[in-house]
Amino acid sequence: MRTRLILRATLTATLALAALKVEAAADIAHIFWKDLRPPTQATAEDANLPMIAAKLADHGETLSLNLQDKTIQLAGYALPVDRDGDLVYQFLLVPWTGACSHMPTPPPNQIVLVTPAKPYKMAQAYEPVSVTGVLNPGMEKSQLFILDGVSIVQSGYTVRKAAVAHVDTVPDTVTLPVNSPWSFLNKKRS
Repeated sequence: MRTRLILRATLTATLALAALKVEAAADIAHIFWKDLRPPTQATAEDANLPMIAAKLADHGETLSLNLQDKTIQLAGYALPVDRDGDLVYQFLLVPWTGACSHMPTPPPNQIVLVTPAKPYKMAQAYEPVSVTGVLNPGMEKSQLFILDGVSIVQSGYTVRKAAVAHVDTVPDTVTLPVNSPWSFLNKKRS
């Protein structure tokens, strides 16, 4: 009888824990880059080009506050800001490869400053990753060390204590047109 009660209690606890995990997973909003900007903001003058802050009336500083303090998951490309060898302690999540270092910076509402919960091992810049954590809107500046000097990049959002995972593709990535001087940055995936 006692064994049966212990088994029943264990089963009940296991089912309750599983229900909590499912509920927690359901609370994660899987978002896309378009969700971080106002619906009225165009993606670019030409659909084949990434938007550039200087071309926007508000310089891309209008943020989406409806996601504030929500747990989100967003895929993009990681550009290290703070690293030691292959361990990255902080990075910018951007919607296309080459953003911020090889081509004009996206608007702040298309850049997320990410601090992983634990250092993320990254093989190369612009590695495609998925970030899960609490999204906080707010302008923040980061120093980005690039080959030709230092660049100050303004992000519109932060995610601290983020879970970071490598992904094979970014669903809503911008592919640069063939005639773009930056088309060499298009990620080739087979």
